[in-house]
Amino acid sequence: MAKLKLGPLLDDKPVKITADLPAEVHRDLLAYAEALARETGQPIVDATRLIPVMVERFMASDRAFTKSSRRTTA
Repeated sequence: MAKLKLGPLLDDKPVKITADLPAEVHRDLLAYAEALARETGQPIVDATRLIPVMVERFMASDRAFTKSSRRTTA
């Protein structure tokens, strides 16, 4: 199996939000959590813990976002 983009999850104080996911996205999230647990050997008790990490990685890999955020913070 190819290496997954997410690694072990860090324990950090969360900020609570509520979001609705389409059923298909939720099923994929659960499948991803299972694959990540197999790859890392770290059990994923709550697949929703993957969401913030996925969003963070998505934003970090979005070139237009990182380019625009550098302009606004400089």
